[in-house]
Amino acid sequence: MTKKPQSQLLGPEQRHLAWGRLGKEHFDVVVVGGGVVGAGIALDAATRGLDVALVEARDLASGTSSRSSKMFHGGLRYLEQLEFGLVREALRERELALSFLSPHLVKPLRFLYPLTHRGWERPYVAAGLVLYDTMGGSKSVPGQRHLTKHGALRLAPGLRRDALIGGVSYYDTVVDDARHTMTIARTAAHYGAVIRTSTQVVGFLREADRVSGVKIRDTEDGRTAEVRAHVVINATGVWTDEVQALSKTRGRFQVRASKGVHIVVPRDRIVSDTAMILRTATSVLFVIPWGAHWIIGTTDTDWNLDLAHPAATEADIAYLLDRVNEVLVTPITHDDITGVYAGLRPLLAGESDSTSKLSREHAVARIAPGLVAIAGGKYTTYRVMAYDAVDEAARDLPARVSPTITEKVPLLGAEGYFALVNQTVQLAELYGLHPYRVKHLLDRYGSLIDEVLAAAEDAPDLLHPIAAAPSYLRAEALYAVTAEGALHLDDILARRTRISIEYAHRGADCAEEVARLVGPVLGWDEAETQREIATYLSRVDAEIRSQKQPDDASADALRVAAPEPRPELLEPVPVES
Repeated sequence: MTKKPQSQLLGPEQRHLAWGRLGKEHFDVVVVGGGVVGAGIALDAATRGLDVALVEARDLASGTSSRSSKMFHGGLRYLEQLEFGLVREALRERELALSFLSPHLVKPLRFLYPLTHRGWERPYVAAGLVLYDTMGGSKSVPGQRHLTKHGALRLAPGLRRDALIGGVSYYDTVVDDARHTMTIARTAAHYGAVIRTSTQVVGFLREADRVSGVKIRDTEDGRTAEVRAHVVINATGVWTDEVQALSKTRGRFQVRASKGVHIVVPRDRIVSDTAMILRTATSVLFVIPWGAHWIIGTTDTDWNLDLAHPAATEADIAYLLDRVNEVLVTPITHDDITGVYAGLRPLLAGESDSTSKLSREHAVARIAPGLVAIAGGKYTTYRVMAYDAVDEAARDLPARVSPTITEKVPLLGAEGYFALVNQTVQLAELYGLHPYRVKHLLDRYGSLIDEVLAAAEDAPDLLHPIAAAPSYLRAEALYAVTAEGALHLDDILARRTRISIEYAHRGADCAEEVARLVGPVLGWDEAETQREIATYLSRVDAEIRSQKQPDDASADALRVAAPEPRPELLEPVPVES
C-alpha cells in the first residue's frame, strides 16, 4: 500500500513520523533487525497486506548484511556437503534476482576454477557444475566451459603457470549487499511498512502468556516508547540469542558466529579478466572483481567477542595474502591493500565442530505465543527465509494471511532498468555526465537515477565528484540522507557508498566534505559536525590499528574502544529482573 508518492523515502521527515506511528498504532508484525532477512520479512509482510514495522538498533545492513563476499550465488561448494536443497533453492533465487527482482543490483560474473590435478579433477568439477547449471531451472547466465591450461591463462594471465593444469569457466553473480538490503527496506516502506533505524529493542511487552510487542529506545536521543503487535519476529542474526534473552523465553536454537575476513586491492594488482575460485586446505578462496578493485576472501573462524565490530587481525590478513600469493605471478603485499572488512556469519549451533562445515540452512521457530525467531541461512535465500518467517507468524494473527507474492514484486529501481541502460548515452547528455558515470549510477540506483540527480538542478556542484573519493558524486552522499536512511558518516561512507574499503584512506580524507554536505539536512550544528568527523576518524584509526594485532582478543580490544556514532546505544541491553 503506497500512502503517498514519496512513501519509500527514508529521510529525516519520514523518520520523525515513524516514531509517532510506532508509539500509537497497533501492528500485525514488528520485525526486529534491519539486515537482509529483517528487511525481506518487512517486504513480504507488507505485500501480503499486513501492518508491519521494522526497527533496527544501528543502521540498515550494519551487521552481516554489509560484510559478505558480495556474491548472490547458489553456493557451489555446498554441493560437496550434499546440501542439494539449499543449492537448488539459492540458484532459483539467483535467477529471479538477476532477471526480474533486482537486475540493477545483482550482476552476472564469470569465474575461473583452476584445475590442479590430472585425471579425476576435471570430470569431478564438471559433474558438480552440471548440477549447478541445471538445478535452478532456467537461467540468465551461460553454462560451464572447459579450458586448456593455455586457455585458462589467457583469461587470467596473472596466474603462475605452475599453479594450474587447465581450468573450467562458469558464471555466478555479484551484488552490493548493503545497497541491496537498503533497497529491500525502502521497497517495504513503499508498500506501507514503517522502517526506523537507530531504534533499539530494550524489552518485550507481555499480556498473560503471550508477547504483545516491544519496548524501544531511540539510540540518537534516548527517548523510549512501546510498540504493540500481534507478533514479533526476531531477525537479528548473530544477535538472536541476545534479543531472545530479553524476551525471557527459552529459544529453540542457538546461533554461533563465524568470522569472515576480506581484503580489497586495486584491480591492476591482479591481471585477470575473470573472477576466480581457489581451493584451500579447508575451504575455498574467492577473488572477485569489484569496480576498480578485487575483493579477496574469506576466512572462517569462531568469534566469541564483540558482535557489532568484528575485527580482522594481522594473522587473518596474512592468511589471505599467503593463499592468494600461492597462485599469482606478482605477489600482493600489505602495501597493496586499500581496505579490509570482517563480518560474522550467523550459523546454527550444534551441527559440527568446524564452522566451515556448519549448515547454511535456516531455522524458524515459534518461541512463544506472539514471538517468532529466524536464524541461519545465506544471503541469497533471504526471500525464502522471509516468507517462511511470515508463514510461521501467521499462526498468531487474527485474520487469514494471504500467500507470499514477493517473487512478483521488483525492488525499487528495477522497473525500467534495462531500457535505461540502452539510453545511457542520452542520459549522459541530459545530465552532462560521462556515460561511464551514468552506467555506474544505473548499477547503484536503477530507474531511481532521476530522483538521485534531481537536487543538482538547483545545486550543480552536486554533480561534482567527492574530492577524495571521485568514484562517487556529491549528489549520492546527499541522497543517502534524504532518501536512504543514513544518519551518520559511518552509514554513508561504509554502506551507502563503499568508500571505507575502496580507498586507502578508508574515508578519512573525505569525512569533512561529506559531513558539511549532509549536516544541514540532518540538523547538525558545528559541534555535532565536528563530533561526527572525529567519531569516524576514530573508527578508521581503530580498525587500522586492530588489523596489526596478532590475535582476536587484542584486535577486538582496540576496535571496541572507538566511540559509537549513536550516543544512546545500549551495549549490552540490560535484562530486566
